[in-house]
Amino acid sequence: MARTFPWVLADVAWSPVQEFTRGKHLGLPLLSWGTAPRNLLATRRQLTAMGLRPNGQEPVAYMYFRCRRACKQVFAELFLITKAAPKRTATPAQQTAIAKANLARRICGECGRDAGYVVPREHGLCHPCWEFAEYAINAA
Repeated sequence: MARTFPWVLADVAWSPVQEFTRGKHLGLPLLSWGTAPRNLLATRRQLTAMGLRPNGQEPVAYMYFRCRRACKQVFAELFLITKAAPKRTATPAQQTAIAKANLARRICGECGRDAGYVVPREHGLCHPCWEFAEYAINAA
């Protein structure tokens, strides 16, 4: 039985010499789990953990692995760390807008108080108001 992705020597963007890959996926080199050079390539989440962002660059390769929980194969984009840029920080005006939006999510639609937690969107009521409304419906 043949492997789905056999080993292939190919030109890659992160090395001047050909390297072994697992073929191509969407026109880019395909690497299996644990074979990507960690000092040169990173996924989007790994860049975020490093305080970086892809900076508009296209992925240079894909990494594939089997997700046991979802029972399927997952393909992750790999980016060059050298071309990544630092993450942008929010301006004070953006931070103020985010704080206002988060506060609006905590306001009860019935009593108008800050619930101290995000009010469920299904009914838009804090817990005491929701319990009272449920009691009123069941009592009638």
